[in-house]
Amino acid sequence: MRIWIDCLTPKQLVFYQMLIDRLGRRHRVLFTSRTYGEVAGLARVRGHRPLIIGRFGGGTPAGKLEAAISRMGRLLGPVRRFDPDLVVSSTSPDAARIAFGLGKRHLAFSDAPHETAIMRLVLPLTWKLLTPRIIPKEMFTINGIKAGDIVRYNALDGAVTMKRKVDDSWKLPFRGRGRKILVRVEEEEASYARGSEKTAPLVRRLAADFAGEDIVVLARYAGQAARLRGIGGARVVTMSHDGIRLLRDTDVFVGSGGTMTVEAAMMGVPTVSYRPIPNVIDDYLVERRLIERGSTPGSISARVRRLLDAPRGARRRRAARIVAGMEDPFEVFERVITQVKFGGRRPRR
Repeated sequence: MRIWIDCLTPKQLVFYQMLIDRLGRRHRVLFTSRTYGEVAGLARVRGHRPLIIGRFGGGTPAGKLEAAISRMGRLLGPVRRFDPDLVVSSTSPDAARIAFGLGKRHLAFSDAPHETAIMRLVLPLTWKLLTPRIIPKEMFTINGIKAGDIVRYNALDGAVTMKRKVDDSWKLPFRGRGRKILVRVEEEEASYARGSEKTAPLVRRLAADFAGEDIVVLARYAGQAARLRGIGGARVVTMSHDGIRLLRDTDVFVGSGGTMTVEAAMMGVPTVSYRPIPNVIDDYLVERRLIERGSTPGSISARVRRLLDAPRGARRRRAARIVAGMEDPFEVFERVITQVKFGGRRPRR
């Protein structure tokens, strides 16, 4: 089978690299992405580098539209020459629209129904949607996909990506003094972002409260990094390191509710989430006592202090039990795509 996979974000890059490893030599794959700072940085430390076509449109609707129109035009030639049997993405509007135009089936992975603008564009054009079981189908069907076309799996994507192999030879950004606190900056330029900019006040508070500790801030965009580098006491870096490698050496992780928050929780790393956008997966992790949530710099700092001083063996064992009970989403994917290859029966829900 010929499969075109389009990835747009660092999480997707890692997820689909792992899927390509699973597909092996049984299928031909066209793997594409776009110019986007974190994807390029992470690709340098990972395998299966995608073919880069087009660019990220930035934080404005007009910029996103212009970039999408340009990228679809540039993608069309390579995709038509490849002539895929199946198109796979994590709700890439570009991939969904091209698949529809060429009469190809589009299969999407998503654990982010809060990305409503993207859902409205992609789901009506999607053949099958694969998603974690904890997300109610209604959160997707409201945006144009039938419930019968949603296939759910008993896993979180972060529990999959945290198992990837990493290169331990890369130098870590920690200075080697005190306990290690890693902060992941919130998303500012996605279509669903609200521009709350909680990170700068948070970093100032952590730098003041934990002056003797080793604080690293992982920024998403160059502009974020430039603003945060003016805050003393913390080292600001961009995604030139594999997140799993960083988390392995982290004593407390402070995340904005994205993929690294899930990975940290599944690894049993003491984690505080300051998620600015409501999120079903974040709620699930709080309920399972795998993460704590804070909403203000003061409340987050207090939770960080408590977690730094608390034993973590029970947390790690709890995380390991939960991960052990999850299934492999890639096995679900392989069952679903037999319908393309062989016209088989519908997969089990």
